[in-house]
Amino acid sequence: MNTKKTNPVALITGAAVRLGAATASLLHSNGYNIVIHCNRSTQAGNALATELNSLRKESARVIQADLMDQSLVLQLGEKALAAWGRMDVLINNASAFYPTPLKEITDADWDILFASNARAPLFLASICADAIQSNHGCIINISDLYARRGLSNHSIYTMAKAANEAMTKTLARELAPDVRVNGIAPGAILWPPGEELSEEKKQEIIDKASLKKMGSPDDIANAAWFLIEKATYMTGQILHVDGGR
Repeated sequence: MNTKKTNPVALITGAAVRLGAATASLLHSNGYNIVIHCNRSTQAGNALATELNSLRKESARVIQADLMDQSLVLQLGEKALAAWGRMDVLINNASAFYPTPLKEITDADWDILFASNARAPLFLASICADAIQSNHGCIINISDLYARRGLSNHSIYTMAKAANEAMTKTLARELAPDVRVNGIAPGAILWPPGEELSEEKKQEIIDKASLKKMGSPDDIANAAWFLIEKATYMTGQILHVDGGR
């Protein structure tokens, strides 16, 4: 274990790529040590850790875990706590996302989509809560604008994200006053991986936002930083970063 324990520590799930990587880089640039969780994106996670460690030695570590496996979720939490002997911020960012048309839904779809979007965040919060509480830190859960609006052919995903938001509000009460718990609901930030959207469909989505443009991963990272460092009198809230959607 690293003997330097002065730097605050953040565990970010799904931190190897996309929104998670942008958030990890921003927190690191502000003095945080980062526990980078990944599953299939181990190569990207290791590359990010190498980059961060080149900027500040022993400041980033990678833990691989499949959030479908509950035993690995528990191990992830314990390993993250052991990395530097403290925890200040937990960001539940990892998320499975794919369509589940009503007549094609399977039990496996339910398990996969709820595991990353609701179950793992809850149990990681349980494991890390005492350590975060001792540092008066915070938990951030990444939701989705569709948690409240619904999204056709994605019933399980939107249900899981609605559960994610309910968890945020409940834990905000349960862990108060020493731990703040908030959520971020992104809008059109990045196009979903693996889904081929036509240019017309993309423009249709963009046009629904008041600002008439895409966001960027930095918008989510900046929102997380606001909740961590600036919004010290905010808990139980879902911050919508969606261009006015």
